[in-house]
Amino acid sequence: MSADAESHRLRAARAGIAAWRRWGPYLSERQWGTVREDYSDSGDAWNHLTHDQARSYAYHWGEDGMAGLCDDRQQLCVALALWNGTDPIIKERLFGLTNSEGNHGEDVKEYYFYLDSTPTHSYLKYLYKYPQRAYPYDDLVHTNRARRRDEFEYELLDTGIFNEDRYFDVFVEYAKASPEDLLMQITVCNRGPDAAALHLLPTFWFRNTWTPYGTSPRPVLRRISTGASGNVIRVSHPQLGERFIYSERPAELLFTENETNSERLQGQPNRTPYVKDGINDYIVHGRSEAVNPERFGTKAAVHYTIEVGAGESQVVRLRLCERAPAQIVSSRDRSNEMFATNFDDACNERKQEADEFYASVIPRSLDDDARSIVRQALAGMLWSKQFYYYDIAAWVQERRNFGRQIPRNSQWRHMHNADIISMPDKWEYPWYAAWDLAFHILALTLVDEDFGKQQLDLMLQATYLHPSGQLPAYEWNFGDVNPPVHAWSTIFTYRLEAATRGSGDVDWLERSFHALLLNFTWWVNRKDRDGKNVFEGGFLGLDNIGVFDRSAPLPTGGHLEQADGTAWMALFCQNMLEIAIELTLARPTYIRMCTKFAEHFLWIAASMVTSQDGVGMWDEDDGFFYDVLQLPDGTAQRLKVRSMVGLLPFCAVTVFDGRLVEKYPEVGHALRDFLVSHPELMSAIHDPSSRGQHGRLMASILDETRLRRVLARMLDEREFFSPYGIRSLSRAHLDRPYQFWVGGQEYRVGYLPAESDNGMFGGNSNWRGPIWMPVNGLIIRALIQYYTYYGEDFTVECPTGSGRHMNLYQVAEELARRLAAIFQRDANGRRPVYGGTEKFQTDPHWRDYIQFYEYFHGDNGAGLGASHQTGWTGIIARIMQLFALLPADQLLESGARAVMKEVKERRHEPVAPVAKRI
Repeated sequence: MSADAESHRLRAARAGIAAWRRWGPYLSERQWGTVREDYSDSGDAWNHLTHDQARSYAYHWGEDGMAGLCDDRQQLCVALALWNGTDPIIKERLFGLTNSEGNHGEDVKEYYFYLDSTPTHSYLKYLYKYPQRAYPYDDLVHTNRARRRDEFEYELLDTGIFNEDRYFDVFVEYAKASPEDLLMQITVCNRGPDAAALHLLPTFWFRNTWTPYGTSPRPVLRRISTGASGNVIRVSHPQLGERFIYSERPAELLFTENETNSERLQGQPNRTPYVKDGINDYIVHGRSEAVNPERFGTKAAVHYTIEVGAGESQVVRLRLCERAPAQIVSSRDRSNEMFATNFDDACNERKQEADEFYASVIPRSLDDDARSIVRQALAGMLWSKQFYYYDIAAWVQERRNFGRQIPRNSQWRHMHNADIISMPDKWEYPWYAAWDLAFHILALTLVDEDFGKQQLDLMLQATYLHPSGQLPAYEWNFGDVNPPVHAWSTIFTYRLEAATRGSGDVDWLERSFHALLLNFTWWVNRKDRDGKNVFEGGFLGLDNIGVFDRSAPLPTGGHLEQADGTAWMALFCQNMLEIAIELTLARPTYIRMCTKFAEHFLWIAASMVTSQDGVGMWDEDDGFFYDVLQLPDGTAQRLKVRSMVGLLPFCAVTVFDGRLVEKYPEVGHALRDFLVSHPELMSAIHDPSSRGQHGRLMASILDETRLRRVLARMLDEREFFSPYGIRSLSRAHLDRPYQFWVGGQEYRVGYLPAESDNGMFGGNSNWRGPIWMPVNGLIIRALIQYYTYYGEDFTVECPTGSGRHMNLYQVAEELARRLAAIFQRDANGRRPVYGGTEKFQTDPHWRDYIQFYEYFHGDNGAGLGASHQTGWTGIIARIMQLFALLPADQLLESGARAVMKEVKERRHEPVAPVAKRI
């Protein structure tokens, strides 16, 4: 195919000509310990179904595996399984700590890397590092459980398991010869000093759809031939039809059933003598009766026993396709025929096409290291897709059938999710979160605009959006409140499509607008307690940086008026206004929606600065925004914690080019009349009728004076401005913790650059001061918006007190440089993301593989939290791409609205890279 082969595949998929996306890395990496599989009375999902039980339990709602691939309904799965001859179990799924086992919450304890993926998954590459000694399951659990919150987590490298490099690098590659012809190549490299044996078990199985209701026919995997050159397994499935698995080398075929081992788990007789962990028992314990001697079942492994010399590699190849053995020309050697030159040719061609595709996506101006970071970030985004199946009505009924209580989500019975969804992390967060997904779109649309658009559409469908208008949060509590960023991501995606294809999908935008109206109304009716245009929301993703758990009743009584909740709503208004303008320019019937959201924004913006009861969120002495605690006796006070809560009002800014007013002057007249009628609003916020650069208008909470004051705090390295981005909590609280007393009890917020010293919100949300990529992305967006309005002459000290003055584009570029520096090698060749972990810093087989963590140490940039949350951390790819392509003069001339078009047109131009120092 041509150099633009992957783009051709994307177009074919969009047109419905070829189902290139049907097969992909849609297998979860952890199905155990999830809410979907929880049938306990207590709702303690982590302990109801553990890692140890998972090998024996046939899941109800999904499947998990390592380096897994499946179809888009997760009917047939393939994944990697391994045994080093010493482990107590075969390695079929990734191990990690549950929430109660880790001193900083749940965490995967394995080393694996998503190295490559095209958007159609025509080529995929994955690396797993498998120790040759017995995996230290008990050591990891017991040592971490004994550690305090102020101690580091005990990691797999700390156990010494990788000493002397006694491990295998196991590379898994998939290539599609055609949409239904899947090639799998496994390369095992022995990094140790001695030859070592490995049991390699590529495993194929069906998701169990026949047991839960007893109405679906049972599919079957059956051996049809075996020989000196390889093996053939027939796949028969009522929906997938018939296809065949070919293995190249001589191997043992092992068959069992994907059925629960009730005898092991409950002490009850099994439905079948062959159960889910049968292959494990055959390999590890030598139980020949555990696998089916007749060579058929619903789960099968191709068992290779290989000896790999020190420093050497061995390759195993398999193929899954619709081509039957009878169709193969050579009757003497049917399976081997499938691995003739066309196998290697197809693999090499897909790899080359992946290189060519990313050469068109990643700017040439970035150096090799930066380009590798961007590519791995995008690979992580694409590997983190997952088939997510959750029918809450059926789940509730199942629990009732077992006589169980309904601990959560009982108000969401309309939900029937069965889709491919972009996940934050397929191990730690193998469930979607609506606001995470909105950030994912920024990176995903770099390579697959159609998928990004479809993901946004999904959350607004009737099987997701609550009838009340609330967007689902996450499966632990769909009714929790996520920040309302869906509209922001929607208008971004629409404009990207308009820039790249010449016009945007107005029908899609209109459909999204109507659903977003429902969500906006839900916020106004549910989270503005007193109708004062100030909002609550609770947790809102900001973990433990507040005085109290904002999702729980306050110890003081009363309620919080949240600076972040109110700022999110101000931005929501701006985004809805942007969408309404686009719709009005195409369909004038929406003109009244423009004035509605303009006026609503002004009310909300003004309420942040002034208040009807005299205590607003803006503190004039500090030049900062704070939450306001409304007490039962009618008094109020600011909770003066300088945190991301107070920076989010800075992010609520949008610049408009004035096209609507030019076409429909009556809109401008209506806005002026409104401002004349409400002069008190203009005393508090930026004047929206004031023209900036090139006649632009700006909606902003902050006027120029307050903007400068907030910037001075944000860019102060003694407060928020870390060498690696904007901290979530001001470092000023290191020496001056905020203290609040109620009922004789002290509530304290002190600066901690990493995990918190308490588990106030619970789960893995135990941090206070780190750098958090999604809100840094919002800050960059805001800086660009302000720059396109104020222009080159508006400068500030950056960093504060340094004497160096920058315009706001340069500030945004400096922030982007600091964020990218988390992952890039510094002057000493070290990557801050890996801190003091020497193996990752110096070993040639480790140092260039990047993990994209949930958040980063506020002082040294080390990765923290979930190690594979490429989800929103993957936006670093968009940030690095943007500043490598978009010069300040072009941005100022074109305006922020034209950013995507400029980037698209300048993709290959060697302009100033993000890594340069200003």
